[in-house]
Amino acid sequence: MASVHESLYFNPMMTNGVVHANVFGIKDWVTPYKTALLALISEMGRDGPYLSLLERRSLNRLLLLLLQGPDMTLSRLIKAIEERCSQLANLVQIRIKLMAAGELKDMEQFFDDLSEAFNRPEPDVHKTSVVGLFLRQMILAYNKLSFSQVYKLYTALQQYYQEDLKKSGGEEAEMELTHCEGLDSKMEKEDFDGPLREEDISCNGPLSQKQAEYFLSQQASLLKNDETKALSPASLQKELNSLLKFNPDFAEAHYLSYLNSLRVQDVFSSTHSLLHYFDRLILTGAESKSNGDEGYGRSLRYAALNLAALHCRFGHYQQAELALREAIRIAQESNDHVCLQHCLSWLYILEQKKSDSCVLLEHSVKKAVHFGLPYLASLGIQSLVQQRAFAGKTASKLMDALKDSDLLHWKHSLSELIDISTAQKAAIWRLYGRSTMSLQQAQMLLSMNSLEAVNVGVQQNNTESFAVVLCHLAELHAEQGYFAAASEILKHLKERFPPNSQHAQLWMLCDQKIQFDRAVNDGKYHVADSLVAGITALNSTEGVYRKAVVLKAQNQMSEAHKLLQKLLTHCQKIKITEMVIRVLLSLAKLHLRSLCHTTALPILLQALALSQEYHLQHLASETILNLAFSQLMLGLPEQALSILHLAIEPILAHGTVLDKGAAMFLMAKCQVASAASYTPQKKAEALQSAILSLNEAKTYFANVDCKEQQRDVLYLQARLFHSLGKAQERNQCAMLFRQLNQELPACEVPLINAFK
Repeated sequence: MASVHESLYFNPMMTNGVVHANVFGIKDWVTPYKTALLALISEMGRDGPYLSLLERRSLNRLLLLLLQGPDMTLSRLIKAIEERCSQLANLVQIRIKLMAAGELKDMEQFFDDLSEAFNRPEPDVHKTSVVGLFLRQMILAYNKLSFSQVYKLYTALQQYYQEDLKKSGGEEAEMELTHCEGLDSKMEKEDFDGPLREEDISCNGPLSQKQAEYFLSQQASLLKNDETKALSPASLQKELNSLLKFNPDFAEAHYLSYLNSLRVQDVFSSTHSLLHYFDRLILTGAESKSNGDEGYGRSLRYAALNLAALHCRFGHYQQAELALREAIRIAQESNDHVCLQHCLSWLYILEQKKSDSCVLLEHSVKKAVHFGLPYLASLGIQSLVQQRAFAGKTASKLMDALKDSDLLHWKHSLSELIDISTAQKAAIWRLYGRSTMSLQQAQMLLSMNSLEAVNVGVQQNNTESFAVVLCHLAELHAEQGYFAAASEILKHLKERFPPNSQHAQLWMLCDQKIQFDRAVNDGKYHVADSLVAGITALNSTEGVYRKAVVLKAQNQMSEAHKLLQKLLTHCQKIKITEMVIRVLLSLAKLHLRSLCHTTALPILLQALALSQEYHLQHLASETILNLAFSQLMLGLPEQALSILHLAIEPILAHGTVLDKGAAMFLMAKCQVASAASYTPQKKAEALQSAILSLNEAKTYFANVDCKEQQRDVLYLQARLFHSLGKAQERNQCAMLFRQLNQELPACEVPLINAFK
């Protein structure tokens, strides 16, 4: 076994043209790409006085990126230098050509000359600078190489240059190196797995420790802030496998592999990578060196905590609870209060699936504040606000609580939580039926600049918070009839969050719901029915409700009633109050469509009581409209009109275009019914007022392409114009009615009794 370990860890290795020095001796090694960087640094030192200030600054910034980034082809390197200084790019290319076309002693002389950069009275490079440290590491790594390794580096440099010539079509330079090809062909087949390709050079073979750390941190930051700019899941996993092939104990690579697997919802791979991460963290002793004996136990308890979070994300609540208990037990034995607070936060998430855990959450917030954990405290406050919103607390109390949370955010510069808080405010205002306030909060978040400094060219606006508010904006625009604007927002969402990204389900569900509503409004029930399957796949409860809506629209009353009853029982069990009210309204509409107005009243009163108890203004207004309609159909138009006045103002202020049209249509019906007992002159005035209300309702219905409602409005308008003796207007309305009626056959319910 000793020989095996020695061959794996202590012998110099060479893979695909990359020469590795002793892994435990130094943290970097010489490659052809880094030799080209050394040539660039050398030429910059020689031509430094002749470079302008702007060129020098641009080259210094480029050099920093080149030192941190992975290896690249010579053509890409020369092109990057040419963009800053074309003369310097030619000098670097000539230097590489001389070494590759020359003899081994030319390369040795080049590395010997590098040491003189520090021995001059006024050195070009300071020893402790970034470039100076890089030079010293390369010189040290080169001096540690044996003769065979130096020769392998020389042949790798030749191939590095030849590959560039093949791509650029440099026939003349290729002929100069033909004498080396026959000599080294046998050795190249043995030392290299295959020819280097441009797309594989970046991570072909192992990266140095600094390059690997930079690559991992960059990709992790992109996954968090801007997933679209990160590598695709397959490409990133390929690069990580390349890193792990050289160093299987690279714990950070396993953790990034875990994050990458979460993007594609791969349970097995994510669990596998997470366990390997903590195994490697313990085996390498990275934590035990800094934390003494505590490092081993710390890794174990946080491993159990992360495993619980993983299972909870995939809905494996029983396994998550077992892992969380293990984390709590180890954290209690080690007296780790920080870990216990994280465990308490996840315990709340698990407990809320079973029962009311408000007390547990309040305790978590108090403890997090006590131990100075602002991030956990803020998340706890926001979770508490969300829970109390569903419990029916007033908006003023919730906004006061979020204000306290925002103070923590601004005090500790927690920009990510600022975004989450703003998105939650938009969601709460929308839940309470205040669309104007929701629109304001959504636009505020989109116009905010992030406080957190992210990588160059990366904006912290591709997080879940931005996806949520953009979906709210799309739905708000669609509700107001601005379908073109909603389509543009959804198009932007699809570009920002591709289908394979972790937040894509948000806009997918939003898109399906908007298409469903448009199909129902347009009377295309077969199209709406085809969209139910997609909605159900993303949200089963919403999908069942939409299926019942389609059945009701198709006059399949008994099937719709059975489905709504099952859904009502399910929603009452899992305590989704908003859906309970929507189901009750749908049940009441079924009774109204069947002309059973007296049986619909108790259901409507129950829905109204729940809406007012939980401060859901939008649903309360819709319930009042249905109550007013039932009063009208029972022969009480005055009472219906008085009830309608309670809901008309909030509907016109915050309601959807469809609700506005329904309210104005109902008002016109109430005005007509009330005018039956008026004097002829007063009756004519009432009918004229009803016609104006119908014109407004027709405009609203036209904005959302509700052809059935437009047909009903035209029918009533024609009747009113006939009563007023206006034949021309009557005939025009009758003609438009006939056109729509041919497209949409009349339903079984009499047109004058139809509502919404």
